[in-house]
Amino acid sequence: MISIGLRKALLALTLCTLATLAHALPRESRVPGGVALVSLPTGAGDRAPLATLNGKRLAVVEHEGRWLAVVGIPLDTAPGEHKVIVHTSEGKVEVPFRVAEKQYRTQHLTIKNQRLVTPKPEDLERIAAERRRSRQALQRFTDTMMPSFRFAAPVSGTRSDSYGARRILNGQPRQPHSGMDIAAPTGTPVLAPADGEVVEVGDFFFNGNTVFVDHGAGLVTMYCHLDRIDVKRGDRVKAGDMLGTVGATGRVTGPHLHWGVSLNGAMVDPALFLFD
Repeated sequence: MISIGLRKALLALTLCTLATLAHALPRESRVPGGVALVSLPTGAGDRAPLATLNGKRLAVVEHEGRWLAVVGIPLDTAPGEHKVIVHTSEGKVEVPFRVAEKQYRTQHLTIKNQRLVTPKPEDLERIAAERRRSRQALQRFTDTMMPSFRFAAPVSGTRSDSYGARRILNGQPRQPHSGMDIAAPTGTPVLAPADGEVVEVGDFFFNGNTVFVDHGAGLVTMYCHLDRIDVKRGDRVKAGDMLGTVGATGRVTGPHLHWGVSLNGAMVDPALFLFD
């Protein structure tokens, strides 16, 4: 296994290379759960135009002399034409883009603790409160930070392709999987893939020990099932800083990191943001 120091050095070197680019963009995949790079009308001058999708503000970057909206496409988006709304002093301009159909696989899992599949009534209030906290963290839009949209993986391990999979837990259908699972032994370091601010931490009913990091412009990442959390709310982190360690807390079948990426409030496929 690569040491923490070596991995941080390699990560810093790679990020320095990326920083020489005007903006490091995610890979485009115009499907539910993907990312669209939508070219916006010119005329905004040196200031990035305000753009939204379904009322959610979008990250807008300058790339090769044009403005691009970096659009996270919600997993439940219907295939077909959708519209980015550009807000100008003259009014609103609609910029259409198309979303293609994608079929995700079905995944059957067995959870030993049935309570984590079918919570007891006394668990429901806690779960509802934690969902509100998660939603608030994942829907942040911070103007003061503009992130790179390409990352190193936050942990060394075996990455699954389970994003978007329809999950059947102990024979019961549940919501599609909204992140990437990376299998690694308990205690494996989990490192911040980019600069940001820790905006929420805690022990959640389903997600176990969890950290949320705001990278700016509607890009927020989450790290679930940690064995240990090494940061607190309000901490500023740099790429390569340790967030915690891999564990098996919450609803799991074994030790791994569940890594989620939210873009304009949509949980999108983390693989689109990886450059390695």
